[in-house]
Amino acid sequence: MTTGHRITIEQGTDHVRVVREGQTLAESRRPLLLHETGLPVRYYLPPADVRTELLTPSETHTHCPFKGDASYWSLPGAADLVWAYPEPKPEVAEIKDHFCFYDTEVV
Repeated sequence: MTTGHRITIEQGTDHVRVVREGQTLAESRRPLLLHETGLPVRYYLPPADVRTELLTPSETHTHCPFKGDASYWSLPGAADLVWAYPEPKPEVAEIKDHFCFYDTEVV
């Protein structure tokens, strides 16, 4: 890790939900909270708590030097709404296959 850059992951108990245009896409009481230097807290949700049948895999892939390569999924009218790390770096292995949305509300 780069000096001054930190990532910590903790098991959360917050009740979080992702709703888009009235449709619940995800709801979880067991999110992983990822704290990364300079970024807002991100909620990584277990696949069982995400309505993956509503999501379409995207062609988008990004690389994070700290977490690895991310894959993205979209909804009609909402490109690259959610991402996951299928093969994260060992330091953040807990987030493997968990989904992260840009807009997650704590209920």
